[in-house]
Amino acid sequence: MYYGEIKKIDIANGEGVRVSLFVSGCRVHCSGCFNTCTWDFNYGKEFTRETEGEILEALGQEFIAGLTVLGGEPFEEENQKVLAPFLEKVRKTYPDKTIWCYSGYVFDKDIQPADGKRHFEFTDRMISCIDVLVDGPFIESLRDISLQFRGSSNQRILRFR
Repeated sequence: MYYGEIKKIDIANGEGVRVSLFVSGCRVHCSGCFNTCTWDFNYGKEFTRETEGEILEALGQEFIAGLTVLGGEPFEEENQKVLAPFLEKVRKTYPDKTIWCYSGYVFDKDIQPADGKRHFEFTDRMISCIDVLVDGPFIESLRDISLQFRGSSNQRILRFR
């Protein structure tokens, strides 16, 4: 898996001050996407053990509320394979910090059902680590800058914990 950026202090992508990981690779290709460079699965840098360590260290600061994973698309199969064990490690290391995830796929249609187009071997493991999922594609005609943590009114904030 590749990633485009790690923000060690981010207040735009979830509640509180967060560490945000922007993964690479997306097949949704929303019109008006703010991060089209991350559509390419090989964009940025390779996600390595050193990358994991860097994020885990950044999460260790007391003022950090948690981790946000966005992209790109975290629920692409290639990304789930790497993210599931990493999120488990984050959850085990920092059980009181929240994990937010953004997806252009719809949770109850594409991700959660066993026959969903984005439900793979690692999906349930990923979901079990996530506290909050912002789901749904960005739809330019539904763009609403007054919404907190979302870009368009069709997107939902789903709280799992």
